[in-house]
Amino acid sequence: MSFDSDVDRKIQLRVSNQKAYVWDVEDIATLRAKHHICGVLTGTLPHLSQQNVFLGVPLVLLPEEVVLLVEKQLAVLIDDPRAQWPASADALIRWNSERNESAKRQIAIAKAKDASEMAARHSMSEEAIRKRQEREAKRAAAARTKALAEGLSVEETPISMPSSSYVEPRTATPTNTSVPSFTVTIPASSTKVEWYNPNAHAYPTLASAREAGVWTYPSTPYERAKCKVFQDLWEKGNFMGGGIKFGGDFLVYPGDPLRYHSHFVATVVESPTAPLTPMEIVAHGRLGTATKKSHLFCEWNEGTQEVTYYSVEWAGFG
Repeated sequence: MSFDSDVDRKIQLRVSNQKAYVWDVEDIATLRAKHHICGVLTGTLPHLSQQNVFLGVPLVLLPEEVVLLVEKQLAVLIDDPRAQWPASADALIRWNSERNESAKRQIAIAKAKDASEMAARHSMSEEAIRKRQEREAKRAAAARTKALAEGLSVEETPISMPSSSYVEPRTATPTNTSVPSFTVTIPASSTKVEWYNPNAHAYPTLASAREAGVWTYPSTPYERAKCKVFQDLWEKGNFMGGGIKFGGDFLVYPGDPLRYHSHFVATVVESPTAPLTPMEIVAHGRLGTATKKSHLFCEWNEGTQEVTYYSVEWAGFG
């Protein structure tokens, strides 16, 4: 299937229920390495599905990350539910047949490899038996020679016979045989099958996605202020993450979060006239100090299109 060149060139953000997901591993690596966008992995790993410490695809993006990527023309929004349409019965039969044939080929290759390894092990075991018998014979001959040199009779010297001291492994088939198991890789990507077409449901701008009802963020002054603050911090070279665990809107990292701790917890103030109580300042300052961070109050001014930052931290108290 051929994608539109513009859609194929940009990172595809697949939207469902007003959330944007990234399924392609290469796109996830590109977002992190080139664009300082981390997101959050939310999928389980195939072989460790019962744990939630190490997660896999898809990558879920913050709404501010989505807005930034689309406005910078780095990504395109895909209406994921509409990009998939019911496949015909013939297409499903053909797809399942290809999957089954792929599995059979992989099993045949695995069986041939297993048989070759078993034959190699069998020949190696026979060679090991022969070498052990030779070592036992040399050891017995050396003991016999030593006994004669010391004037002892051969009957007084304990000699281990290789023929009676070693039992060859049984070659008969065991009664309780187990069925051999093989690991088979089944392609499960839905982006390359013929009934998935993102080209007809791609939106390169926020306006077009909003008109189609695919994406509505931002829709309030506070949400617009969060997007502008996120963009300004991102343009300064920071990595950004969600800050709800530390009582703010964002966590601000000087580099990749895998290598650095965050230096700031950012709280967005939607306008210069927005109220900010003394209790909020005290709470944010104490929480930031307790977690070894500074707290940033990020004020967005719609008139001047600028962000003003105020850093709060406890200092000089004993």
